[in-house]
Formats: sequence, structure tokens, C-alpha cells
Amino acid sequence: MSKDVTTISEEGFSATNEIREFETEIDATAEDAPDTLEALLAAYGSCYVPALRVGGQQRDVEELGRIEIDVSGDLNDDDKLESISFDIRVEEDVDDEKGEAIIERAFELCKVHDALKDSLHADASFEGGAF
Repeated sequence: MSKDVTTISEEGFSATNEIREFETEIDATAEDAPDTLEALLAAYGSCYVPALRVGGQQRDVEELGRIEIDVSGDLNDDDKLESISFDIRVEEDVDDEKGEAIIERAFELCKVHDALKDSLHADASFEGGAF
């Protein structure tokens, strides 16, 4: 099984991403759409939500209710991600010990977290004159 996305850029630094029947825009300059790092942070937070819910259920918290995650990415001098932090708030009253257990389990379950491993680097091919 694989996941497939087609990224198209006619000119400039923005791109349209075709994902099944959906389209998303990403603009590296952040003028017309979220930039690439914002899109990555959004994907990370969006993936972490279901991981938190499942992690909570696996740690005996059946329902977390509303979840809000402030995702922050600190940049280095080259404007590349240096660190990422989550400020997680949930509706359910969960003590700190159980909350930490849920966080740990959620990181184990989150597919985007897993994809950020150093060992995962895109294999790439290049074809000139394709159009």
C-alpha cells in the first residue's frame, strides 16, 4: 500500500497538491497560502490528535473531549526547523501522570512523528524535458 500525492507548480514558489479528490495549496513565500513548514506543522498536529485519542483510550481515558494543540516550530539561522513543541489542552480532567503516559503513547502512534526520523529520506529521480 502507498499514499500518493501529485505536487504541481506552474511557476513561482507556490504549489498545488492533488491528494485523491482534494487539492491543497502551499506557498513557500507564505503570501498566498501556508508555507511549507506551516503545512508540516499542521500535518504533525493533525496526526497527533487521533494518536492522543487512541493513546488516551489505551491508558484508560475513554474520551478526551475537545483537544487543542498549539504547535510551534522554532527556526534556526537558515530558516529551517530546529525544534517543534506542542502545547496540548484537553477537555477531560486528566492528572499529570496519566497525561504524560498518554503523550508518550501518542508519539509512538503518530505516523507523522515516525516519518520525521533521520533515516527517512526521499529517494528521488529527475526527468528533464518532461512536458
